[in-house]
Amino acid sequence: MKIKLLDRYIFSQVFLTCFACIFIFMIIWIMPEILLKTVQRTINGSYTIEMAISVLLCELPKVLNIAMPVGMLLGTILCFEKLSKDFEITVMRGSGFPFFRIIASVIVLSVFATGFTFIVGSKLLPASAIKLKEIKDDNNVSQFVFPVKHKSGAMDKIIIVPNFDENYIKDVIVLNFYNHEQEKGDSLLSSIVVSDYVKYNHSDWTINNAKKYLISKEGIFKDIVEVNELKILEGESAVNAYKLMKYSVNRDRELTNPQISEYIKLLKKEQMDDEYRFMLNKYIQRYVHSFMCIIFAILGCLLGFSKPREQKFIGMLIAVGIIFGYYITIPFFDLLAEKDVLSPWITSMIAPTISIILIITLKKMKDL
Repeated sequence: MKIKLLDRYIFSQVFLTCFACIFIFMIIWIMPEILLKTVQRTINGSYTIEMAISVLLCELPKVLNIAMPVGMLLGTILCFEKLSKDFEITVMRGSGFPFFRIIASVIVLSVFATGFTFIVGSKLLPASAIKLKEIKDDNNVSQFVFPVKHKSGAMDKIIIVPNFDENYIKDVIVLNFYNHEQEKGDSLLSSIVVSDYVKYNHSDWTINNAKKYLISKEGIFKDIVEVNELKILEGESAVNAYKLMKYSVNRDRELTNPQISEYIKLLKKEQMDDEYRFMLNKYIQRYVHSFMCIIFAILGCLLGFSKPREQKFIGMLIAVGIIFGYYITIPFFDLLAEKDVLSPWITSMIAPTISIILIITLKKMKDL
C-alpha cells in the first residue's frame, strides 16, 4: 500500500506540473506569432471571426506536438526540485527506494505522453494542416520535376510541371536527351517539348497540340515540329509520377504515416535520392520525437534531483539549453540527411543518443 501511495502521489504531482508547463508553453508559443497574425487578419477583414477561430484550432496540434516533450522535461524538473527542496526525495531514498523506483510512475506517465504525442503527430497534425491550407486557400503548387532514366542510368528525359489539378497537368516542359554515348562537346539535349497541358488517364501521360524544338548534337536549334499527340510516360512510371507529384506539393506534416511511407517507397523506386533521404529522415523523426517524451521525463527527474544546498537554477538552465539545442538542430540534421552527409537513420537518432548519454552521466555524477 505504501508503494501504491507513493506512486499515486508522485504521479499526481508530476502530472499537474507537466500539464501546467505544456499549457504555458503553448500560450507563450502561440501568442507572439500565430495569435497576432490571426487577430491582424481578422481586423483587416481577411478572416471572419469563424475563420479566425478555425485557424487557431488548426494550429493547436502543431503547437501541442512541439510542447509535449518540452512540458515533460520542464514539468519533471520543477516537480522534483520541489520534492528535493522539501526533503521528500531524501526521505524516500532513506526508506530504501532506489531512484528509478521512485520515478516509476513518471515513466508510466511519459509512456502515455509518448502515445499521445505520436497520435497528435501522425493523425491530428496532418488533418489540421490540410484543413488550415483550405481555410487560408493556400493551394499554390510548387514546381514538380520528374527525371526518367534508362536502365543503364543515363538520363532519358526530364519532365517539368509548374501547375496541375486533379485531371490536367498544365504548362508542361519535357527535356529529351540523347540516349547514346555522345562525343566530347556534343549537347545532351535532343529536343524540348512544350505543351499547354498533359492528359493523365491512369495509364499514361499524353501531350496534345504541343511544339517540339529539335536540337542538333552540336547544340544548335534545327527546327520546330507540331505534335498532335505524344505519350511522354506510360505504365508504372506514369502512375508513380502522378502520385509523386501529388505528394510533392504537401509538406511532410500534411502527410499521414501511410502516405509518407508510400511516398518514400516511390521516391526510392524512381531514384529521387535527395528527396528520398529527406522524407525518410522526417518519417523516422516522427517516432523519435514521440519517444523523446520518455527520455526528457527521465532527464528532467535527474536534473530536478538535487541535494539541499545545491543551486536550484542549474537544472532549469541546462533544460533550456537542451530544448534550444534539440529544436534548433532539427533543420541542420535534415540537411545532412538530404545531402547524404550522414544516413537518415543516424541523423534522426543523434538527439536521443546524446540525451541518453546525458542521463547516464547525470546518474553517475549524482551518485544515484
